[in-house]
Amino acid sequence: MKLFPIFADLTDRLVLVVGGGAVAERKTLALLEASANVVVGAPALTPALAALVTEGRVRHLPGTFNADWLQDVWLVVAATDDRTVNAAVSQAAEARRIFSNVVDDPELSSFQVPSIVDRSPVIVAISSSGVAPVLARRIRERIESLFDHTLGQLAGLAAVYRKRIRASLPDLGARRRFYDWLLDGPVAGFLRQQQPAQAEAALADALAAPIAPAEGSVVLVGAGPGDPGLLTLKALRALNEADVILYDRLVSDEVLSLARRDAERVPVGKLPGENHHATQARIHGLLVEYAQAGRRVVRLKGGDAFIFGRGGEELEFLRAHGVRYEVVPGITAALACAAYAGIPLTHREHAQSVRLITAHCREDEDNLDWPALAREKQTLAFYMGVGQLDLLTQRLLRHGRSPDTPFALIENGSRPEQRVVSGRLAELPELARDHAVRSPALLIVGEVAGLAPQLHWFGQHLGQQALTA
Repeated sequence: MKLFPIFADLTDRLVLVVGGGAVAERKTLALLEASANVVVGAPALTPALAALVTEGRVRHLPGTFNADWLQDVWLVVAATDDRTVNAAVSQAAEARRIFSNVVDDPELSSFQVPSIVDRSPVIVAISSSGVAPVLARRIRERIESLFDHTLGQLAGLAAVYRKRIRASLPDLGARRRFYDWLLDGPVAGFLRQQQPAQAEAALADALAAPIAPAEGSVVLVGAGPGDPGLLTLKALRALNEADVILYDRLVSDEVLSLARRDAERVPVGKLPGENHHATQARIHGLLVEYAQAGRRVVRLKGGDAFIFGRGGEELEFLRAHGVRYEVVPGITAALACAAYAGIPLTHREHAQSVRLITAHCREDEDNLDWPALAREKQTLAFYMGVGQLDLLTQRLLRHGRSPDTPFALIENGSRPEQRVVSGRLAELPELARDHAVRSPALLIVGEVAGLAPQLHWFGQHLGQQALTA
């Protein structure tokens, strides 16, 4: 190793920052977070640094660097824009055996400040030995996505109960199993749900009695429309913690590839022509079966589970059977597909409201308020409407929507094979047939759809030139 990793306790220890600009300000704030006693030496200070001096949180040494500033200092950070000054700081510190960091200059530094993932008291530090700071930041971004922000709370709770845990579980193997339970079980779940009192109660109860077998749970995760980059950090963490993943037909392979490698993957998507009620009942049964067997289950649904996804029904069933659950929202198709097609769902000149509508119903079940939907200056987003385009067009035209109203039909939104067909409402069914549009596709009707030809930026756009809304 070129560098020896070390975590320094700087509480009330004197640290010198040389420089009074924006970089020195950033380093000073980080040192204050570590409870260091910071003195800043510089001819002038940023307003923020000057405010810290006024508040008494930082001491100021005015003027240019003087080696006497290093008296009683534990560490020094050189953050000026003058390499000559920075070199003088480094040399003076080296002569006094004081560790020094010259910002963005590893050759002059005897220690380097890593990129960090802060889940205090848990801290993860990443260094590229100063040769590739961008790489270190990229690694930090990846690690950030792996750990929930409540990890620090969990570590703090474990610290409070550490002596009691050791006393209650003198056997090392039993103690390790207990910590596994602590990290994976209901205590961590309560903290994620911002219920610290329940978390502590669960920990105390577990110490008062033998640990019960692992309790299963379900996380209802919205996978978004297909682009794995649209997954939330919580969704990614859930996929990496899952024992079992029950996934829908429209969940992309790219999203599934991000899941824990040894997780059991169970396809439960509904297929065209299936009895959807029977399929949903089978899904309910599997969720409860796996959870009651102590498994951590992810129910992975395309888009967002609460937008035409029957997520509410699944939670009702889980609650009725006493299964713990969490919900991780996903980016619903209307938001993602419109954005990837360059269509703003609202626009102060064209639309002041958005309606999300499912077109997945038979004509004799049609209870939509078509006169309201046919009004201008609103955006309509129809889910699951490919098989109903003739009916949708007829209904809107019959109730007064202009034949010239722009539409955009977005097939495979956010995926590499995305296509957008746009035109005027009266031409919708014909254009969809001409281009052989297939599910999954989202239909947007409204003045904002007229912006698709000129604002599109992703995938293939098929249709007329920019329409006048």
